Amino acid sequence: MNPNVEKVFQLAQDATRRFPPEKLNWSWGQALFLYALACIDTQLGTEKYTAYLRRFYDHRTQKGYRLCSSDTSAPALGALYLAQKTGEKNYWDIVNAVKEYFANTPRVLCDMPNHLGTGFESWIYPKSVWVDSIMMYGVFTNWLAHVTDDEELRQFAKRQPAAFASYLQDEETGLFWHSYWTKFKTHYPRNDLFWGRGNGWVMASIPLFWDYLPDDERPQIKEIFLRLAKALLPLQRKDGYFETLLSRPGKTYKESSATMLIAAGWFWGYRMGFLGEEYFAAAVKSFDAVCDDFQQRDGLLSMPHISAPTSAIQGIPYLVYKFTPRGNDWHYGLAAAFFAALEYLRVEDSGAR
Repeated sequence: MNPNVEKVFQLAQDATRRFPPEKLNWSWGQALFLYALACIDTQLGTEKYTAYLRRFYDHRTQKGYRLCSSDTSAPALGALYLAQKTGEKNYWDIVNAVKEYFANTPRVLCDMPNHLGTGFESWIYPKSVWVDSIMMYGVFTNWLAHVTDDEELRQFAKRQPAAFASYLQDEETGLFWHSYWTKFKTHYPRNDLFWGRGNGWVMASIPLFWDYLPDDERPQIKEIFLRLAKALLPLQRKDGYFETLLSRPGKTYKESSATMLIAAGWFWGYRMGFLGEEYFAAAVKSFDAVCDDFQQRDGLLSMPHISAPTSAIQGIPYLVYKFTPRGNDWHYGLAAAFFAALEYLRVEDSGAR
């Protein structure tokens, strides 16, 4: 196994020691962290993290949780993993609650729900779809439709990736905008501001739901993926990183979660035969750059340079991107590293190298 892949798996182990599952919030970042741990167990054929997930979901079943947005639906991913693995009702109850949320929540554009749902932020931010949602609910709905053979859910799920691309993928560059404001019928930000992690969500999520897509949907999704994969290649920094704003090189800062998400997508595209050797080399460069920056904190591995949660706030989007602080071990950044390591390992195991 590649030493840096092993390093990421050590990071995963150390992160579960750093973060007791009962202390995790019911939100998208922690949800992706849990789901990525489940992916490690699934791919490696282990149960190293299953008990950790159970502790989180059992605690939340007792404490309660609120479903009001795409972000708060993301914990359904780990719940679906446990529901399939154990068959236990409390996990299926979470899965079905999130399924009902998407069945009943109002649509704002082309069968897509408002990203912010009915939460507090929805009252101060225009009704909109965000690129984040392709990961937050796109993976789950395609997966659940496949598992349950639910035709209504399948029709909803399979429409989502192309709909996101239709409104958020820039025709000229192939990159994705952060959001689309439905009332104003325009993407936002309006200027050439392309958010790194948002584009990373697309790169990493397509591999996660690809196997659940109907065959007739795959050519279109492949084209969306290839346009983005190719658009990102010239935007990679010399040190292997991507910046938090892709289109303003040198104006913001290097950002590790975007870098790992993009690497995950490139590894997958190479393994699938969609991308050539230059993309594999670029993915390795990105992956190694982030791994080489891992730190020791409190006797545990730690991942730095992860930008905090980021919104395209009205009027000052560039300043928000530029001055959103970075920190260590944001949960979604850890998840990004786990996704990339698993895809790198699949390349090695496939004999492509």
